[in-house]
Amino acid sequence: MLIEIPAAEGTAEALVARPSTGKGDFPGVIFYMDAFGVRPRIEDMAQRIADWGYVVLVPNVFYREGSVAELAPTGDMTTPEGREAAGKVAFPRVGRLTSAKASPDIQAWVSAIAGLDGVAPGPIGTTGYCMGARLAVRTATAHQEVVVACGGFHGGGLATDAPDSPHLGLGHARARFVFGHADHDPSMAPEAVARLGLALDEAGLEASNTIYAGAPHGYSMADTSAYHHEATERHFQELRALFDQTLKS
Repeated sequence: MLIEIPAAEGTAEALVARPSTGKGDFPGVIFYMDAFGVRPRIEDMAQRIADWGYVVLVPNVFYREGSVAELAPTGDMTTPEGREAAGKVAFPRVGRLTSAKASPDIQAWVSAIAGLDGVAPGPIGTTGYCMGARLAVRTATAHQEVVVACGGFHGGGLATDAPDSPHLGLGHARARFVFGHADHDPSMAPEAVARLGLALDEAGLEASNTIYAGAPHGYSMADTSAYHHEATERHFQELRALFDQTLKS
């Protein structure tokens, strides 16, 4: 189901996924998409998480660029050529979503999930993919009073030399973190993974910060040529453990 959310610079669509069975209130999770946007694969992933017993909100973080329908990839991304072609359209949007634009939007997403019917009052979790991992970390560091769990998978640019690098805010976080990095990923090289791990340690945070051997960047996206089944299932297992241990305890 798509809803509309008042965001910093307009109205943003967001996908909401709820448990297929069961009644009552459930903990909330904010799910940040990859660069290719809200589409059937993202909906499938959000529903899988929802069926663990969560209400999942997936905001169209590129709302400034267009609607969910307008931004959805139209070609076959299951071939390397198709994925590359889609990337030429999608990746420039990532650069235009600066931290200055993302930060006020994050406030909107946190407020929106708290106001959804069926969301239990209390702490929330977040997870993100590709560039969405940066948004998940920024959510955990900016809203430490409510975010108790944060996952980031095949993320890029999590620990850079930039003055607004996401890892620099980890001293403000209170969440438990799980990172599953892609192997041989130029957007998150081993030295960046090590820098992220050091920042997590210095902040005294409970975290796992692992490179998934053999898994390419984008490994969880079954509608692209980067899909890696074993890494995807591992990420779901680790993410479920994170959410269940922090949001259901």
